[in-house]
Amino acid sequence: MRPADATLEPLDGREAARLVAAIARDGDRQAFARLFAFYAPRLKTFLVRQGFGASDCDDLIQDTMLAVWRKAGQFDAEAGAVSTWIFTICRNLGIDRRRRLARRLQDDEPVSEIDPSPSAEGEIITREEETRVRRALQHLPAEQAEVIALSFFSQSPQTEIARALGIPLGTVKSRVRLAMNRLRQRLDEAS
Repeated sequence: MRPADATLEPLDGREAARLVAAIARDGDRQAFARLFAFYAPRLKTFLVRQGFGASDCDDLIQDTMLAVWRKAGQFDAEAGAVSTWIFTICRNLGIDRRRRLARRLQDDEPVSEIDPSPSAEGEIITREEETRVRRALQHLPAEQAEVIALSFFSQSPQTEIARALGIPLGTVKSRVRLAMNRLRQRLDEAS
């Protein structure tokens, strides 16, 4: 499923949204190939940092991009950036995979450990916080929101973000600083 003809040029938020729209509207395989080529290595970095092995990473990347293909019509540019949407899909699939693995291990051998999954209350609080942050992200300029999404959702180092976006490292640092200040203000106002 890995497209061989897609380029690895930087992809800005507007272009990514245009590509998702083309997939949703026309089933555009070239648009999908471009998204796949751009996001697959970033997803792999994210998943490796989450502790997944190479085989799991490949499976999760495939599943994530398949979900992007199938759900492209559900993407809402007003709700957030394409990168945020894609990394959220990947994160959720990773969580599901870990839960399935934990269930299989429980079924295979009795484990007397405490359940590591978050409580219902913890999940609700986490979702509420995530919703607040996503709303606040919508009020950032696109270039700042993209850097924040890559930095925090994909946990990419700033040097990698600079290389991926084709901008100087100092610009990435400035955008992160400005975005964090704006997010902090926005979240304080909403509290």
